[in-house]
Amino acid sequence: MNSLHTSLPQIAVLATGGTIAGEAGDAAKTSGYKAGVVGVEKLLDAVPSLSQIARIHAEQVASIDSKDMTPALWATLCTRVNALLGQDDIDGVVITHGTDTLEETAYLLHLTVKSDKPVVLTAAMRPSTALSADGPLNLLNAVTVAAHKGSWKQGVLVAFNNQIHSGRDITKTSTYAVDAFRSPEGGALGWVQDGQVEYQRAVVRPHTLNTPFRIAAELPVVEIVASYAGASRVAIDALVAAGAQGLVIAGTGNGSIHSTMQQAVADAAKQGVAVVRSSRVGSGHVMRNGAAPDDALGSITAGSLNPYKARVLLMLALAAGIAPKDLQSVFDNY
Repeated sequence: MNSLHTSLPQIAVLATGGTIAGEAGDAAKTSGYKAGVVGVEKLLDAVPSLSQIARIHAEQVASIDSKDMTPALWATLCTRVNALLGQDDIDGVVITHGTDTLEETAYLLHLTVKSDKPVVLTAAMRPSTALSADGPLNLLNAVTVAAHKGSWKQGVLVAFNNQIHSGRDITKTSTYAVDAFRSPEGGALGWVQDGQVEYQRAVVRPHTLNTPFRIAAELPVVEIVASYAGASRVAIDALVAAGAQGLVIAGTGNGSIHSTMQQAVADAAKQGVAVVRSSRVGSGHVMRNGAAPDDALGSITAGSLNPYKARVLLMLALAAGIAPKDLQSVFDNY
C-alpha cells in the first residue's frame, strides 16, 4: 500500500437500495425498473475513480425501494452510522438511498447522528442500467463531499446533481428530472464538481451533537392529514380513536385549516394529541396564529418544515418526552 493511499480519508459507504441500485431490462427505460437490486460492491465498481478520493469501507444495510422505509430501518441505519463514526479510522459516511423518502431519512439523521464527522446521502433518478444513469456521478460527488474537511460540523448533507444541501432543508420537487431536489427557502449550501467542493453558506440551526434526540426502532405514532376544499373531520377523528399521539396538518396556504376540521383539531389537542400545522404549498413558512388561531386550537406551527419533515421532528420530540408546552420552541429551534 503506497503512502498516497494510506493518507486518504476512509469513508464508509452504506447502501440501502433505491433507484441508484435499480435495474431495468431496457436501457432506454427510466421507469418500470426494480429498485434496490444492485449490491454496494457493484455500485462502487461503476465509479473506479473513488480510489483516488478515499479508502472505502462498504456495507449493505438494506435493499429496499425507499417508499417502504420504516422507523425500524431508520433505527438500524442510525445506530450503524453512529457506531462507524465512533471509530477513529472512519472519517465520514456516505449513504446511498432511494429518492422517495430521502428527505425524511436525511432530516431524521440530521437530528439523531451524534458526531461532527460528515454524513452525506445521495441517490439517483435513473436506474443503474439506464442511458446516462446519474447514480455513479452522484456517488462520486457524495464521497468527495464526505472526504472534504469543510463538511465537518455541517450535520447531515445531501449531495445530488452537483449541489450540496442540508438534510433539514432539502425536498424532492420532481418525479423525473435529474435535478429533482431543492432547498426551497435557503437554497443549496454549496456545490461539488470535478473533485472541487465549495460551501457558500453554513448550517445555523442546532443538529447532531446539539440535539436531545435519539432514535428508537419504535417511534410514537404521528400521522399526516391534508386540508382541502370540502374536507371533513373524519380522518382526524379516526386517527385519534386509533391511538395517534401526534398529527401534522398539511394545511392550505399559510397552514390554514378548513373550518370543518378546526373543531376536530381542538378536540384532538384536548385529548392530549400533539397537532402541528404545516403547509402543503412546498415552500415558505407557517406563521403562528396566522390563518388559524393556534392558541384556541391548541396547535403548533411547523415553521419552514414541510409536513413530512414536521412529522419526523414531532415523532422524535414526543419520544424524547418533551412537554406539550415546549413543543413550539422545538419547532422554532430545529
